[in-house]
Amino acid sequence: MVPQADPLNVMIAGVGGQGNLLASRLIGTMLVAKGFKVTIGETLGATQRGGAVHSFLRISKKKNYSPQFPGGSAHIIIGLEPVEALRNMGPHGSPETVAVVNVRPIKPIGVMSGNLDYPEIEDLKQVLKEITKRVFFIDATEKALELGKPVFTNMVMIGGLVGLGVLPLDINDFQTAFVGLTKGSDLELNLEAFQYGEGVVRQQSSLE
Repeated sequence: MVPQADPLNVMIAGVGGQGNLLASRLIGTMLVAKGFKVTIGETLGATQRGGAVHSFLRISKKKNYSPQFPGGSAHIIIGLEPVEALRNMGPHGSPETVAVVNVRPIKPIGVMSGNLDYPEIEDLKQVLKEITKRVFFIDATEKALELGKPVFTNMVMIGGLVGLGVLPLDINDFQTAFVGLTKGSDLELNLEAFQYGEGVVRQQSSLE
């Protein structure tokens, strides 16, 4: 089970352009509407350059906490990009951390130019399985492309977070928050993306 901690420490790790910041704000908006106190800390400098981006969310029923949490204390890591999930598991995760990871890589310029190597995805998956007790894999980008826009990847991953069952959230909470933040653009497709991610994680969880 995901730890029933207070505060619950959640990290979203990805690269610029994946909608990391919108994802953290949607999750925060949903939880605040449920009566939680949510503090969000974000890295902003690399968001437009395809560089590493991550958000910290601290979720509590009791009080507001500082946005960043101590090393090794992430309860949940949402990896919008697999190498970023693994890279952040080291300093921020532990064997008790639950990871939900998109398996589609975004290769940096150094890899595309041939100067660097990108690990095989199966090797990445195996390492993640070895360093944390529970990890869920979603081909979120594939589903997003099926829906017509790669930017739906973050909505799939929000669904995956909700599919863990640790937070009292559902598709109605998502719809309300989404409409409030985005004026409902492509609502039906975003709802489908959310439902897909939630379903994948719930199905994998049921097989454990």
